[in-house]
Amino acid sequence: MSAGRRAPGADMPGAAAGKVARPRGLDWRHMTSLAPIGGHVPVAGGLARGALRYASEIGAEMIQVFVTNPRGWALTAGDPAQDVALRASGMPSFVHAPYLVNLGSPTAETVERSVATVRHCLLRARAIGARGVVVHTGSAVDRPRETALRQIRERLLPLMEEIPDDGPDLLLEPMAGQGAMLCGTVQELEPYLAALDRHPKVGVCLDTCHAFAAGHDLSTPEGMATTLDALHAIAPGRLRLIHANDSKDVCGSRRDRHENIGAGHIGALPFGALMRHPAAAGVPLCVETPGGAGRHREDIATLKRLRDGSPRPAGAGRDTRPP
Repeated sequence: MSAGRRAPGADMPGAAAGKVARPRGLDWRHMTSLAPIGGHVPVAGGLARGALRYASEIGAEMIQVFVTNPRGWALTAGDPAQDVALRASGMPSFVHAPYLVNLGSPTAETVERSVATVRHCLLRARAIGARGVVVHTGSAVDRPRETALRQIRERLLPLMEEIPDDGPDLLLEPMAGQGAMLCGTVQELEPYLAALDRHPKVGVCLDTCHAFAAGHDLSTPEGMATTLDALHAIAPGRLRLIHANDSKDVCGSRRDRHENIGAGHIGALPFGALMRHPAAAGVPLCVETPGGAGRHREDIATLKRLRDGSPRPAGAGRDTRPP
C-alpha cells in the first residue's frame, strides 16, 4: 500500500462497528441522493463523439464505455483528440474491462492477458479522466477458491501500486453466483478484499441483477436496505458505481439476464430505496438494460423520477414485474 494512503471509509462514523453512517438530524429514509444516472454507451464514431451523442439522446448524467474490444484480447489504442474531448466534457465516466478477464484462471495465458488488459484499461481510463475501471471478480474454474485468491493477490496488487493517487479506482463487480465464480453475494467480497489488503484504490461496483441472482432479495425496499447495510459493513465507503439493472429471473436463480427497470422481478420501487440509502448516496447509477436508445431513455427517466420524487407521467415507469 502506498505511503500516506488511507482506506476509504476509515473516517466515516460507525465504520469500525460496521454500521451505516446516517446523517444526524435528518430522516435518512426520505433523503434524495444527488447520484448521477446514466448508462453504458456505444462509442461508434469516436470515443467522445459517439459516447456523448448517445448520452445526450438518452438523458445520461454519467457514462460507462469500453475502451477496447469487450469480447477479445486485442488492445485498442486511443485517439488523443477524442480522449481530450471526453475529459474536457466533464461527463462523469467509467471504463468496463473486457469480459474475458479472469485473474483467477488456472490457465497461465489467460492470466497474463488479463493482467495486460486490466493495465491497458487503467491507463486508458486515466487518459480520458474516468473515475474507475470495472472488472468482473472472476472464477476459480476447477480449483480451490483459496488458490485463485492467492493468485489474484500476486497479480493484482502490483497493478494497484501502479495507479497514482489521482488515477482511476479498480472496481470489483461481483457476478451472479454461477459456477465457480469467486464473488456472487456481498459477503463473498470480504475474502476478496482481504486478499488485496483492502487497498485504497480498490472499490466495488454493485450490479443489482447480479446481486439478486446470487440470492439477495432486492424486490422490496427492506431487502434492498439489508443488502446495502451488509455491503457497508464489509466494504465501508468502497461503493463507487451501481449497475442498475432489473432481472428477468427470480431471486437466487444464478442467471445473469438483465431486464428493463420495473419490468423484471426486482421491480422499480426498490431502486428508489437504493438511492435513498446512505451507503449509496452520491454513487452513480449506470443502466445496462436491453433495448436501444428509446428503452435506455425510459429506464434513466424512471430512475430520475425515483431519485427526485417527480410525478410519474401516465403510463410511464410502471412496475410491471412478472407475478
